[in-house]
Amino acid sequence: MVRLEENKHQTENKAIEKMLLPCRVYIPLIQHLGRTCSPQVKIGDAVFTGQKIAAAEAGVYAPIHASVSGKVISIQDWPHTILGRCRTIVIESDGQDKPQASSLKPQSEIENLTPEEIRKMVFEAGIVGMGGAAFPTHIKLTPPKPVDTLIINGAECEPYLTSDYRLMLEETKEIFLGLQLVARCLGVSKVYIAIEDNKPQAIEQFRLQASGFRLQVLKSYYPQGGEKQLIKNILGKEVPQGKLPFDIGIVVHNVATVFAIYEAVYLQKPLYERVVTVTGSCIANPKNVLARIGTPIKDLIDYCGPLKEEPAKIIIGGPMMGIAQYTDEVPVIKCTTGIILMNKQEVAVQEEQFCIRCGACIRECPVGLMPNLIDLSSRREFWPEAKRYGALDCIECGICSYVCPVNIRLVQSIKRAKLELVR
Repeated sequence: MVRLEENKHQTENKAIEKMLLPCRVYIPLIQHLGRTCSPQVKIGDAVFTGQKIAAAEAGVYAPIHASVSGKVISIQDWPHTILGRCRTIVIESDGQDKPQASSLKPQSEIENLTPEEIRKMVFEAGIVGMGGAAFPTHIKLTPPKPVDTLIINGAECEPYLTSDYRLMLEETKEIFLGLQLVARCLGVSKVYIAIEDNKPQAIEQFRLQASGFRLQVLKSYYPQGGEKQLIKNILGKEVPQGKLPFDIGIVVHNVATVFAIYEAVYLQKPLYERVVTVTGSCIANPKNVLARIGTPIKDLIDYCGPLKEEPAKIIIGGPMMGIAQYTDEVPVIKCTTGIILMNKQEVAVQEEQFCIRCGACIRECPVGLMPNLIDLSSRREFWPEAKRYGALDCIECGICSYVCPVNIRLVQSIKRAKLELVR
């Protein structure tokens, strides 16, 4: 683990602001790890806010919902934050934000929901992991093996990002109600809430609410928020190579995901909006904004503008694990945690040199891999060797590239190996 310059001061004290409705939303048919959804609407259809507009017939997926009311005007290829381009449903807003009819459940009824009923509501709401992984949450609530421990991830270790932190401050009670639903669903006996020590206000608020749960204050290091790092630092356990946390009886959920579960069960609200941090040296008014899924990031940038200078790079996510964008027309999707605008000095590319075998990447790898050897295997297209060195266990945290004294693009090389190995 390494200590990074956090750059959270720009937005950590900015309360979440709700954006005005976008005139048009671009809702991709894949916003989760798993199968691409198929449209359940056609061009010309009128839709309501929260209406299911896409789903798959089977397999790993999460349904997708309209984030505004209005009319479907197109189903076309459109820029995507991760995939480059994908099929997208375009909805023209009618400005009325008419919700789909739903009946709120009384508290007594919610308290009597069975785990299966909770999972079904989470599935129908289209909830995915909102820390960036975007794995369908209903599957994570149905582990194939018994689990006894739940960890709620409030670490938010990526520099610049503060959306989870603001959510913890402003929706504390609601997060705990969601946490109780998750614990009931999993039938766990131990629940830990993990927060880094650079969030003292959140720690204090959660300490007041944490009756029956264990609040774990962690050192502010990167990548403290990784599932395997949390498990090791809180419980002293290691997830074996090629295994997942449930293999050792543990499930980890992000705080934003837990809040979305609360909204799905208590408010009958599908996942059609989320909090996004908009920040960076190029923006005049960095903010945390509540934006509808499908809103072009240009709208968020304009809302936080004006620009102080033209950005040399726009990154979706954090600076370590985020993805640089080729256009500001890409929309907010379910796993969009932040939008960072960086200037030329911040993104200056250093020339790669030959590996000097210093071992820095090996010493600092939080998963215990040998990034230099995976990189060498990848460059020579020796894919079996890349697999043997653990390429598929890489969490793509970016530390190896960050600490490399000769600027080798290790993460990109490892990503290529992973793509080849899963084909």
